[in-house]
Amino acid sequence: MHKVLRLLTKSLPGIMSAQRSIRYFPNPKPDYQRETGTPVIPIEDLKKGLNEILENITRHIKPIEKNGGNGIYLGAAGIAYMYYHLSKVPTLESKRSAFLNKAVEYLKPALMVASCTAHKKKDVPSFILGNCGIYAVAASIFHATGDEAQSKQYIQMYYEAASICKEFNFLSCGSDELFVGRAGYVLGALWMSKETNTPLPQQEIYDLCKIIVQSGRNYSKRHQLPCPLMYAYYQVEYLGAAHGLCSILQTLISVPGYLEASPTDAADIKRSIDYLLSLQGDEGNFPAATDEIGYQPELVHWCHGAGGTIYLMAKAYLVFKEDKYLQSCVRMADLIWNKGLLKKGPGLCHGVAGNGYTFLLMFRLTGDVKYLYRALEFYNFMNSSDFKNAARTPDNPHSLYEGLAGTACYVADLTHPNTAHFPFSDVFTL
Repeated sequence: MHKVLRLLTKSLPGIMSAQRSIRYFPNPKPDYQRETGTPVIPIEDLKKGLNEILENITRHIKPIEKNGGNGIYLGAAGIAYMYYHLSKVPTLESKRSAFLNKAVEYLKPALMVASCTAHKKKDVPSFILGNCGIYAVAASIFHATGDEAQSKQYIQMYYEAASICKEFNFLSCGSDELFVGRAGYVLGALWMSKETNTPLPQQEIYDLCKIIVQSGRNYSKRHQLPCPLMYAYYQVEYLGAAHGLCSILQTLISVPGYLEASPTDAADIKRSIDYLLSLQGDEGNFPAATDEIGYQPELVHWCHGAGGTIYLMAKAYLVFKEDKYLQSCVRMADLIWNKGLLKKGPGLCHGVAGNGYTFLLMFRLTGDVKYLYRALEFYNFMNSSDFKNAARTPDNPHSLYEGLAGTACYVADLTHPNTAHFPFSDVFTL
């Protein structure tokens, strides 16, 4: 169905052109000028804005079982993660205990729902949409509160799901992508290990990486594709972060020691990254899927396009030390400055905060204060009348990935940009 809909939209160029013209607000701000000096971070104003967002979220979303489903993407577990994320921001240290208490409060209904769905074995390993994401967030929150018994319990539950992922095609829709597949499971394991300061089960993770690589090889050979590794989710060969190649490759190069331990796999992984790099368009963007190669890429989102692909290229730059990856990031950041003020709302997946995070990434990667200026201006635009009056309301306006919970993480991170990172995607530590 995904592929049929995509083909139908390609047959309606007039309609698609009209849709494309309204995807983003023209950026009204001039770009950074060196003579203006280092941007001043308005910490108190940001804290005030953050408090207003948190009040909005807690007023509309209660920590009850009805809101406990849909994993960390849309559910209460995502709001629990938001409070955990805030508890780790140095400039918000005075509220750490209060944030952790709220994190536990919103975690409880998610754990209740997870306990009722644990019998659906193939859904358990899902990191973004299912149980394992909830387990990882729970383990990290309980570790932060000092409840090591519960933390260890959820760590164990997380790793027990590895056996499900080892079934080569454990999901009929596609077993390797970020939201429900093996890449998400491995990335979640890396994140949880770091957050809880517990050892990563290295061999288990290496085994899953080998399956991911072999799965990508098999698919590519079967379809005679030019990229050594390729994957499909609901029969679409996605390239972006949400369901596609870039987040799978980012996960593989993030596993400590795996490239060195598996040189043949490493060669195919790097060749696949370089293939994806070759698809970067004149504006700096990337196609959302292989069936869009040759067209002008239009989606400037985290889920599809430059807003998510930039994390792969940043990680590749850190791992391989080749300037071409950094230059790819520079081009993506410039594109996002021009076309990243999305009309879809303030969220992470396909909103302004998600694109704003690319500037915080680039600030940490390069030390160039231009990117800090851009990040602050994206926040300022979300407070403008143009945005408030004309932006669309997301389907889930208070959630982590679509709504205000993700925006809250962004606003908090603006107060301390030296440690800022998109949720679960800190390329400097993962």
